[in-house]
Amino acid sequence: MKEISVTVVDPVGLHARPATVAVNAASKFKSEVKVGYKGRSVNMKSIMGVMSLGIPTQSEITISCEGEDEDVAIEAIAQVLKEQKVIAAD
Repeated sequence: MKEISVTVVDPVGLHARPATVAVNAASKFKSEVKVGYKGRSVNMKSIMGVMSLGIPTQSEITISCEGEDEDVAIEAIAQVLKEQKVIAAD
């Protein structure tokens, strides 16, 4: 399993537009992809799951991938979220 912790920097948090970006990025991979916030973890391939977390700006979230393409998946998802300015760049 691969896991990263990142900070949400989108001014309104992980609302509909960036959540859609996250779900679309995660859905391209076979691995199980989860996003965690405040002790809850949901399937990152589910828009309703991601939205249910209500993640505000400047929140620390954890993205985890487990499966045959986990290495590629975690890197690609992080890159897309950075490019869309959803999470802070390294």
